[in-house]
Amino acid sequence: MHTRKLGPLQVSALGLGCMGMSDFYGPRDEAESIATIHRALELGVTLLDTADMYGPFTNEELVGRAIEGRRDSVVLATKCGIVRDPSERTIRGINGAPDYIRAACDASLKRLRVDVIDLYQLHRVDPKTPIEESVGAMADLVKAGKVRAIGLSEASSATLRRGHAVYPLASVQTEYSLWTRDPEDDVLATCRELGIGFLAYSPLGRGFLTGQIKRFEDLDPDDFRRHSPRFQGENFQRNLDLVAKVEDVAREKGVKASQLALAWVLAQGDFIVPIPGTKRRSYLEENLAAEAVKLTADDLRRLDAVMPKGAASGLRYPENSMRFVNQ
Repeated sequence: MHTRKLGPLQVSALGLGCMGMSDFYGPRDEAESIATIHRALELGVTLLDTADMYGPFTNEELVGRAIEGRRDSVVLATKCGIVRDPSERTIRGINGAPDYIRAACDASLKRLRVDVIDLYQLHRVDPKTPIEESVGAMADLVKAGKVRAIGLSEASSATLRRGHAVYPLASVQTEYSLWTRDPEDDVLATCRELGIGFLAYSPLGRGFLTGQIKRFEDLDPDDFRRHSPRFQGENFQRNLDLVAKVEDVAREKGVKASQLALAWVLAQGDFIVPIPGTKRRSYLEENLAAEAVKLTADDLRRLDAVMPKGAASGLRYPENSMRFVNQ
């Protein structure tokens, strides 16, 4: 697999998002999840992305077990900043205070069973704490040898500039796909200008762009997508109609819709690293085959025509969650 740069880190062009292995997307199968991580490493994936709030905490523990004895093959990325109640599994708030960041890092190191985290990210920008203070605390972790590089998640262009002025940011992690193109407003341009890598999470539109979700009832009862505006009511059908057009283009190219969607993200810039999540080896192998899909200028024009910026119906998060996105 080809590699791309996130600041000082060299990573596989496609990473693996591990969130769904422990949370949010229905039933869990730890054995299959660990087998999926092992298969990813065999196929050349080096970047694994997790966070302390996934579970909460259990996803880091799972990843830690999976990479035991394989640490040298992994660029390990995790995040702090979203505080969840373990008993109720609800989000209590956002915390970017220096003391919290330092304590959260120590806890993550322990759960991951490692001495150093390759990429430590602030999951959401804390409106109560100046970003300069949050980034300063993360920079101290680099100086202490606990972290190799730092990044932000869901941060605006202005916030990126402020944080980068304190300490060089290796990356920003933000949702980006054919149906979520908000970063094209200014974040991608800022990344290009400052040399910040871009981690594209949910590059398959939370699975919708695979074409495999046809009915709301296809989602498990505890699947958080049931609460997502894009999966509800009339939005669901409108978005289904958009995906059908993407599937038409994919069929003509002889690839799956998921592979076409990932190839599109890869084609947007060599500083962009998509991190599609899966908990099954079969989907992992399908996703990684996207790296071999070459899109022509005409392919890109067609996709832009069938899924233009802003075409998706509905907010990407429920309104109460959108307030946590730094804009």
